[in-house]
Amino acid sequence: MIATINPATGETVQTFDPATAEEIESAIALAAARAKTYRTTTFAQRAEWMRAVADLLEAEADDVAAMMTLEMGKTLSAAKGEALKCAKGFRFYAEHAEAMLADEATDPAAVDASAAYARYQPLGVVLAVMPWNFPLWQAVRFAAPALMAGNVGLLKHASNVPQSALYLADLIRRGGFPDGCFQTLLIPSGAVESVLRDPRVAAATLTGSEPAGRSVAAIAGDEVKHTVLELGGSDPFVVMPSADIDAAVKTAVTARVQNNGQSCIAAKRFIVHTDVYDEFATKFVDAMAALTVGNPTDPSTDIGPLATEQGRVDVEELVADATANGAQILCGGTRLDGPGWYYPATVVSEITPSAKMYTEEVFGPVAGLYRAADIDEAIEIANATSFGLGSNAWTTDDAEIDRFIADLEAGGVFVNGMTVSYPELPFGGVRRSGTGRELSAHGIREFCNIKTVWIG
Repeated sequence: MIATINPATGETVQTFDPATAEEIESAIALAAARAKTYRTTTFAQRAEWMRAVADLLEAEADDVAAMMTLEMGKTLSAAKGEALKCAKGFRFYAEHAEAMLADEATDPAAVDASAAYARYQPLGVVLAVMPWNFPLWQAVRFAAPALMAGNVGLLKHASNVPQSALYLADLIRRGGFPDGCFQTLLIPSGAVESVLRDPRVAAATLTGSEPAGRSVAAIAGDEVKHTVLELGGSDPFVVMPSADIDAAVKTAVTARVQNNGQSCIAAKRFIVHTDVYDEFATKFVDAMAALTVGNPTDPSTDIGPLATEQGRVDVEELVADATANGAQILCGGTRLDGPGWYYPATVVSEITPSAKMYTEEVFGPVAGLYRAADIDEAIEIANATSFGLGSNAWTTDDAEIDRFIADLEAGGVFVNGMTVSYPELPFGGVRRSGTGRELSAHGIREFCNIKTVWIG
């Protein structure tokens, strides 16, 4: 079902009819036709449209925030922050895309030429399969660079955020981009394969679960089409004795419960050196237990509901499995009574390798707490997962910083802070957290043909 269901109440607010086969065909045909002409527009023209999109989004930020909160339950303040971050992302690529995609010259004499260079050119129609947890930002971090590179987009968003999906396509159109540059397809997951296999679709990007990523990658591989995949993570947050413990605790709480705990780059496994474990654990548990769980529209709320009923069930099952395998619950651990899909801030310790939570991602406000004897054991625990998205390390020791940068198996290492996505920095993972990169110059080049030009 494609529908807006308020996670704070469980009430179905609005349902949407899936696109028909004829509507899907019409959208792909329009995108393919538009790609042929849009690729010839100038960077200056694209930037003008993109700045207009950013202006509209900033003006509408309060209403957009309310829409996102209604659809997936994030707090209003977090939702407004997301809307403004999207506007920043649009402006970043409007400002920098032309320089990022400038021709790259080489020494012509070295290759027996009078001139030789690499030119970045758009691939054409790109399919984006996006998740619900950041309904706008996840899609914008694809849309902004892709559009500025001269590609056109087809968005298949998660089925529980249809209003956000439709809003983004309409926003881009109202900013001045020609019809067909960016369209939303309200389709179920089962319809993705036929769209991706269509020869008019050149490439795909997906943010979501590992099974979804495997499926899209397999189809794209069969069709020999490029993909960028971001498939989640179980990010470590390592605390060493030299760290500022109070600052680490404060950041750890934010890093775990941001977006109601439903963030791929949220810190999920807190690995603390034994010398400071007791101090950190006491302060961390107290801070987590003090958080307010409730209506996401209330300014005093720290944690709203989980986005889906099944999501809460998944969290409960992982916590139950951990305790069945010897883990201890230090706070939280029990769903809240009443309507809505609420789950409290929870800290679990003594997690054994036999528990699923030891290696799997918990998509909710649940923190795993681990004790490490030294830096070697801390890194061993941190890497004891098939994921490798973000990572965090707290230390003021330069040698330890070098070790963490070198040995944490992740797409990013944030020292004395929490993992955050910035337009200026590449974003992505290794191992089963995905392939390719979003954001920065690396992200805009993902959906370009890097064409070699040699002139004799």
